[in-house]
Amino acid sequence: MRFTFLLVLVLVLTVGCKNEPKAVAKKVEEKIVQPANKYTLTPFAPSTEYADAKIESMFYKDGKFNFEVSGEGYKLGEQTPDAAAKMCANSGKGQHIHLIVGTAPYAAKYVPEFEHEVPDGEHHLLAFLSRSYHESIKTGQAYVGLKATVEGGTMTKSEPIMDPTLFYSRPKGTYVGKANTDKVMLDFYLLNANLGDAYGVNADINGEIHKIDNWQPYYIEGLPMGENTITLTMVDKAGNKVASPINPVTRTFTLKADPVE
Repeated sequence: MRFTFLLVLVLVLTVGCKNEPKAVAKKVEEKIVQPANKYTLTPFAPSTEYADAKIESMFYKDGKFNFEVSGEGYKLGEQTPDAAAKMCANSGKGQHIHLIVGTAPYAAKYVPEFEHEVPDGEHHLLAFLSRSYHESIKTGQAYVGLKATVEGGTMTKSEPIMDPTLFYSRPKGTYVGKANTDKVMLDFYLLNANLGDAYGVNADINGEIHKIDNWQPYYIEGLPMGENTITLTMVDKAGNKVASPINPVTRTFTLKADPVE
């Protein structure tokens, strides 16, 4: 009996020792918790469409741009009908042109002719039609994208941008008040690329990476008051940065609470 008892005890201890590492490993594995995102990206609801809005032409001479804009429903300087429903920063001056030179912040222009300084040299230049709340019109005729050479305030040479290219649009500048800071619009412009299988966009929001595979505007929620920084990087299907002189683009913007009366 004594021998049998000792044999059983040895077997129990042996099995227990063999199982113990697995049990410990399981407990350690269960303790690994992925941190929750600080910020959320939510797609915009469909916006007022301007299917026939078009930039017919763009010229730059003697420091002055001249655009010809057409479209039955789209007019520069008018308010977009669904502006109030969007609940994001809206321009009281109405619909406008976003003019972007390389990685510089865009300039909002509410009339078809205006002066604007472009340094001498070669530039990636984009102009697109925007709603009053700064959302771009993403159609094949609502933009002009050029590789341009500028000398003495005049565009001396230009050709269409043919490579996959991303231009940063929003957010930028300073946002004031709860209505403008609770939800901040993220918007960008793509040329010669479809997001999904072939390309993607990595949005680095204050160090937190969000992967975007659909070209549309997004609400960013959860941003803190003060300075915020976003970097947009266009990547290929393997996750590698797409070669472009304006990729990536980094922008710092500021959120402020309602002023104290």
